[in-house]
Amino acid sequence: MIPQSPLGLLKNSSLVKVTRYASLVTSSLQKDYQMKTHKDLDVWKKSIDFAQELYMITGSFPKEEIFGLTNQLRRAVVSIPSNIAEGAARQTRKEFIQFLHIALGSSAEVETQLILAEKLKLTTADLSFLNKSLNEIIMMLTGLIRSLRRSDE
Repeated sequence: MIPQSPLGLLKNSSLVKVTRYASLVTSSLQKDYQMKTHKDLDVWKKSIDFAQELYMITGSFPKEEIFGLTNQLRRAVVSIPSNIAEGAARQTRKEFIQFLHIALGSSAEVETQLILAEKLKLTTADLSFLNKSLNEIIMMLTGLIRSLRRSDE
């Protein structure tokens, strides 16, 4: 037996019709269009790899920085792919763009903190490859935002 709608607005027969129609539409859409997720986005993949690299580098930072710059860098770098994923899961393109802007902000945060880590000589590792990767992520995010805005016009 099909349960009554919570507000009692639909009768059982109407609910069955709506459910069947939704099922038909969903199965037909799945045949014609494969839904892409954040995991299909190159910028998300690159930002995941970047976060992994940064985590490894910050592991060599002095222990007294564990609650300082190490923690700040790790939080900011995790925020990049997380915001891309959250935005991609949202209902509208406008919301997706907003979360991409937040990911850009987190990228700027990481960039600033990497500069500070270099100036403070917190690691002997060469951070130039991280800066290069981060610049690529920033360009990819900017390009994706532009592309999404153009498709709105």
